[in-house]
Amino acid sequence: MSLQVDVVTLFPEMFEALTRHGITRRALEEGAFSFRAWNPRDFVSDPHRTVDDRPYGGGPGMVMIPGPLASCIASAVARQREAGVGSPPVVLLSPQGERFTDAVAREFAQLPGFVLVAGRYEGVDERLIERHVHREVSIGDYVTSGGELPAMVVMDAVIRLLPGSLNDSASAQEESFADGLLDWPHYTRPEEWEGSRVPEVLLSGDHAKVARWRRKQALARTLARRPDLVAGKQWNSQDAALLEEIRREQQAAQQQA
Repeated sequence: MSLQVDVVTLFPEMFEALTRHGITRRALEEGAFSFRAWNPRDFVSDPHRTVDDRPYGGGPGMVMIPGPLASCIASAVARQREAGVGSPPVVLLSPQGERFTDAVAREFAQLPGFVLVAGRYEGVDERLIERHVHREVSIGDYVTSGGELPAMVVMDAVIRLLPGSLNDSASAQEESFADGLLDWPHYTRPEEWEGSRVPEVLLSGDHAKVARWRRKQALARTLARRPDLVAGKQWNSQDAALLEEIRREQQAAQQQA
């Protein structure tokens, strides 16, 4: 069974960025996942299709009304159950949620389905979260205008992990964060561009040397840019030797500076 993805959103058309373009479009066409968007405005009866109201206690902005969202979520869950998913988790995109990481993306990719809720305005009524949301996820320590872009980030990161989504099955395993490290530098033709040459090791044809160079570059880049990713990590003997080599080179460079 393909991965079932449902999204509750006030702007279903935004998700055409995924369903009509690139890797995700091909994955959808080939049946790697199934998708449907649900608009809370379709679950209200007043002529203005109201889905938000002023917050109790005062303050700026508006808060999404729980009723239409709950009806949307119930319909999405019902669709997934009809497709064979037992009880799909309902995930709210929220700045208050846990950090979305590669590990979380891989966890989601193993599920038969999930429902994403893209909030808007100042937020969602807390009672909706308490009763209908199983998990809150944040893509970073900043605020976007709504949950649609974060939902698309989650979808894209998960879908590219599904079997058959990428032309090269090894690509997802070799990208940044796949093993907890940033990616190594990449080069292509021409061999020289604006006075800078491709590293000779990549032209050598020696696969062992290339693999060692790439691993060393990944370790060095992660140490320099994201030391939090390597703090307390247990290294095998090969990585430990490369790290020691990197530190020696850094110390020598500092002494020459």
